[in-house]
Amino acid sequence: MRLDAPSSLDDAPLHRAFVSVLGRDHPVGAGVLLSSTLVLTCAHVINSALGRHRFDVSLPSREQQVGLRFPHVDRERELVGRVLPYGWRPPRSRPEADQPSPPGVGALPYYGDLAVIELDTDAPPGAEPAPFLTHRDGNEVIAQWASGNALPTLRAMPRVSSHPWIALDVLGGTVAEGFSGGPLWDRQRQAVVGLVVAAHESLGRRERIAPTEQYAPPVAMYAIGLSSIEYELPDLPPVVVPAAGRGRQQLLGVLEKLVPTHSEVMACENRLARRLGRQSCGPAADIERLAGMAMGVRRGVPELLNIIYEQLAELHAGSPSVNPDWERVLGIARIVSPRERLSPGQRRNLNALLADCRTTDPIALIRTVLPYANVAPQPCDLADAMDVLECYDPQPGQPMPPLLQGVINISLQERERDACLADDLDAWVDSTAPRLGVATAAVAQFRAGLSALPWARGTRPPHTAPPRVQVELLPASAGHLFTYQIWVWSGDGRHEVVLTEDTEVTSHRVVEAIRQVLRTEVEEQPETALVEFFVAPAWLRLDVDAWEFPGSSDDGGFRPGIARRVVLRSSERTRETHAGWKRRSSALPSSPRLLLDQRFSDPAVAQARLEVDPEAGIVVVCCDRQRQGLVLRQCIQAGVHTVLWHREEHGGQIAADLLALVEGVDHARIPEAVRLERAKAMADPDCTTHHGRELSLLHDGPDHRPPPLAPALWALTLP
Repeated sequence: MRLDAPSSLDDAPLHRAFVSVLGRDHPVGAGVLLSSTLVLTCAHVINSALGRHRFDVSLPSREQQVGLRFPHVDRERELVGRVLPYGWRPPRSRPEADQPSPPGVGALPYYGDLAVIELDTDAPPGAEPAPFLTHRDGNEVIAQWASGNALPTLRAMPRVSSHPWIALDVLGGTVAEGFSGGPLWDRQRQAVVGLVVAAHESLGRRERIAPTEQYAPPVAMYAIGLSSIEYELPDLPPVVVPAAGRGRQQLLGVLEKLVPTHSEVMACENRLARRLGRQSCGPAADIERLAGMAMGVRRGVPELLNIIYEQLAELHAGSPSVNPDWERVLGIARIVSPRERLSPGQRRNLNALLADCRTTDPIALIRTVLPYANVAPQPCDLADAMDVLECYDPQPGQPMPPLLQGVINISLQERERDACLADDLDAWVDSTAPRLGVATAAVAQFRAGLSALPWARGTRPPHTAPPRVQVELLPASAGHLFTYQIWVWSGDGRHEVVLTEDTEVTSHRVVEAIRQVLRTEVEEQPETALVEFFVAPAWLRLDVDAWEFPGSSDDGGFRPGIARRVVLRSSERTRETHAGWKRRSSALPSSPRLLLDQRFSDPAVAQARLEVDPEAGIVVVCCDRQRQGLVLRQCIQAGVHTVLWHREEHGGQIAADLLALVEGVDHARIPEAVRLERAKAMADPDCTTHHGRELSLLHDGPDHRPPPLAPALWALTLP
């Protein structure tokens, strides 16, 4: 094992919280101390320690003890712990927690794989809970082996973040199983940013490098980030965070006015300790300890404000929100914890409601609530969208914070489908708004104004569509050189050619040109732009989503299919196929997904199958690669809207995977779903069975076609 990154004195908080999980005769994994009696690790580490199968899903009984040791605090002492029922999340193959089916052999990533251990006694003197933060791209992290030895340490750099895991490149050290469950430590920010969950090394990496000196990808390591930990373990007490320095003195000053007596301070401190799962100071409580407890725990400051609000309402007549000191403490809280508005309980209750929402598109929601944002984020679900909105303050003159605006928008869109759910969302807003300093009248006025808009009566909210970069690609006969024209289309009416190339160039030059257009022509929304490649049916199998522009050492590389949504579109639509396209497009919300497998590889058979299902607009093609082009041509002639296929593989498993990928997914979100699968395949470079590696998407329709590709006016019809 290489000794690239020996631990330093700066890692003392990590050492005090590092735990070794013991098997029968040696450490099998690691963990991290969360409180004086709670340790967090991976579920498969617990299974290994108990001599069970790695992916055993059954909850260990209270009689099954787990041995633990704090190697940096008291190496000789062995402690005993037991798995808590609410903290058991075994590895599972699907996102749904109520379906704990074990993942398949070699399947990465999977879900869950977390366990919380309760110690029979307090941690030894000198041990302290680890501070946590969400990970940050570009920040190097370290991980220690199960023994806790300061020398065998891994250095790693985050590569791809995709729920549920973070993928990292190992820069130094040798990966071994004993790293599992151990904390990832960010030295720069002095915090734990995740738990090591899995790793693998490129097959034959050393053999390839030695004789040929060819490039081989670094060792890949995977971690469970803080957001995934909180999602999987909603009942987990809030974790410790590095104590904030900004705003502390201001907070102490205003707290002295809001809770002036010692009895009130004791009552607040006692309530806060219970809600945060911490030990109360009792009669020793004072303003310093009260503020310190709140500032040292994730979402502790919003929880403190929640408790003060309740106490003011109990002790004084009138609403606390009219108290000028209450408005001041809210402003100071935004300095102390700028990214947190909701207490753990408020956020947990909101997430439970959002899990049942089916109508609202999270990306459209962000664009509606934050039309002024320079770069609109791309949330993966509504809970992620709330994370984004929570960080923003309201615009000048607008009393409603974006967080509440977002929940009210969701409620109005969900009301037609489920009135009870919408009522629960409204009740959550009405309860939360005063605690955020928003008057009830302001909520009612905003809700009434939003309800009066046309989209609130059954149609989607208006928003500016993200721009499209449209590449008219004309491959040379060999398929390796290209000429092109690049158009930019945007929802405000702009549709013009911005770049042309008549000399045959390589794919690197094409991607370089696309990147240039994204930077210079759609600079307001570069991250949301959709890249569309218009090609003739004969060239539909071009792997444009895997093209790469290496960039400079300072700039980094660029892969369109990973960095953004990339789709193929046909440049050959006829007046006859347009009628079929309109019929299938109108039936997209209700039509079933159609599979054309090896049985339909003959074009005549495929044509007949498509005629039998005249409303099927989303088709999965899974046949021999030599026959794919013919079947794709039949799909285009039949007017099919969306085709998903794997360029290399076909068979029952690939067909099942691709059908599962599009099942239940709105057709407008399929490009993003495909992009995420490509990102997962990139995060697992040696897994040849991952369907995202050679996944291709035809997301077609004659809407907003560049003029050279749309000779007739009907081809510009909106879908």
